[in-house]
Amino acid sequence: MIIDTNTMISITEANQNFSKVTKVVDEHGTAVILKNNIPRYLVIDFSKAEKEKVADSEDVFAISERLIKQNREAYEVLAK
Repeated sequence: MIIDTNTMISITEANQNFSKVTKVVDEHGTAVILKNNIPRYLVIDFSKAEKEKVADSEDVFAISERLIKQNREAYEVLAK
């Protein structure tokens, strides 16, 4: 996952100003909340979460095929 630095908010700031978190989500689709300067929580727009929910509509075989296609080179190296 690629994290845009514009979407990163400290947990302290999120606690004090949750409306800022919602504004970031409205503008960018997601917000990453940092705890001890480490990405810890992901806030995502509900409609975006529904669109990206792929696993329910695919069967296990289709998911396996997709992963093999995406990572073919790594699988070939591991198979040696």
